[in-house]
Amino acid sequence: MPRRWVAALACLAALVALACEGGGSASPRPSRGSPQPGTPGTMAALGDSITTGFGSCLVLTSCERNSWSAGDGLRVESHYRRLLDRDPAIRGRAHNHATPGARAASLAGQAEAAVRDRADYVTVLIGANDACRGGIDAMTPVATFRDEVDRGLRVLRTGRPKARVLVVSLPDLYRLWQVGHTDSRAVRAWRHGVCPALLAEPTSTKPADVARRTAFRQRIDAYNGQLRAACRAYGSRCRHDGGAVHRVRFTLGLVNALDWFHPNTAGQNRLAEVSWPAAGYAS
Repeated sequence: MPRRWVAALACLAALVALACEGGGSASPRPSRGSPQPGTPGTMAALGDSITTGFGSCLVLTSCERNSWSAGDGLRVESHYRRLLDRDPAIRGRAHNHATPGARAASLAGQAEAAVRDRADYVTVLIGANDACRGGIDAMTPVATFRDEVDRGLRVLRTGRPKARVLVVSLPDLYRLWQVGHTDSRAVRAWRHGVCPALLAEPTSTKPADVARRTAFRQRIDAYNGQLRAACRAYGSRCRHDGGAVHRVRFTLGLVNALDWFHPNTAGQNRLAEVSWPAAGYAS
């Protein structure tokens, strides 16, 4: 072999050796999906149509794969998918017990299902339907709302005392009216009976309609206060999102183009994003 080829091969071998040494000296990055301490083995989602992903699949029906909480679809980085990244052992162990139209009175029954699941992590988003009634007088009274939330949480505390519970604040539905009442598409949809306590006569400036919307807004604020207080009373295993979901500055780009009310995939992603830190698993 010519001497110049021998020299070239020797240089190449030296370069390969250096590359291998450099790779071996670096700290290995944890692989995606490596188990991390404290990750729950099973999770459950409780709530209403928001948590079922209603209207996020281009039809007005539940679409659980897009749920901000327990969804397993690829378009929403749900709490379940974030937990799956931490520990693949949770795969297939996310249960969604939320139901469209559910009010706080339904929470105890959903909590019983979560106990049967032996859930280690439970999300709760409830109350929109307690407010979205036919009118202000039909709304669930604040004291009753609190009693029903407490009853549901008591089922969890009794049946799964070591489970972590995340109570999420209600979205700012009044803001949705603010950004949508000048949009003809939203107004047309809302006239089919979407959340009438807030969205009936959405373009009206009559004093009675203004007062109704104000009362609705105050009721949502009151419910959020009770959700926070109920979580505090639960004890150290309950976490509250600190109002993160309520502070989301909703735009029409975050709701579906059918009822202009329920979050689309972008909206579900946003809910997951802002509520995830409060779960206590983020790292």
